[in-house]
Amino acid sequence: MLLRLPTSLSEARKHLAEGAVPVGGATLVWAQWQRDGFPEQAMSLRSLPEAKVIEREALGAAVLLHQIDDRVPEVLRRAAGTIGTGAVRRTATVGGNIVGSTLRCLLPAALVLDARATVLDRDGTYETDLAEVVAKRHLLLGLAWRTPVASGYHKAPAEAGGPPPLVVATAVSAEGEGRHRLRVAVRDGYDVIGESAEFRTGADGTDQVLDALERTALGSLALAARDVVRREVTGVLTRLPGS
Repeated sequence: MLLRLPTSLSEARKHLAEGAVPVGGATLVWAQWQRDGFPEQAMSLRSLPEAKVIEREALGAAVLLHQIDDRVPEVLRRAAGTIGTGAVRRTATVGGNIVGSTLRCLLPAALVLDARATVLDRDGTYETDLAEVVAKRHLLLGLAWRTPVASGYHKAPAEAGGPPPLVVATAVSAEGEGRHRLRVAVRDGYDVIGESAEFRTGADGTDQVLDALERTALGSLALAARDVVRREVTGVLTRLPGS
């Protein structure tokens, strides 16, 4: 297998056109390749500057999970810190987790940040939403978002090899003129549900926001999961300035 390491977007597009198979940290696809056979060409974005960005409002797809630090919002940092073992986090990438993993531990955090994805194909780069990235398994180049006012993350304890643990991610964004939007994303099993509720600071209380969320798909979760959602939402709302 020939591994391509492009250093520019034009090189990456050229390798894609030649049939190179994109690969992140290879922590998930290596076993599949050993079973089904290795491709003639693979391509890693680890040498591509656009895929290595770590900024206040942007994160590249080739960034290793252990490199995610306090430059990004709390919800994303905490999500990355709970994935696998230290050895896994030193090899797994952002793009590999969101696109290549069935668990997609970073996806709830990215959803509550209302992150937009930049993807790369043979024709160039373009921006799309995370739902399309996951559904069509695009080659993710990076994520971008607006800094939230507050955010939080919960991952239930779990035994290795057991069912996926419950994940609840929350974030509040300022919408202007005293309005805010609370976003909540829940991974329940292998499914991820994302919902939101708008509220006015000082006018709408926590109970009103929780009632609004109960009228969404989150209201169909099991009682135990809904209790965690209520706790996490209450927690993030109390961390808002002026609360």
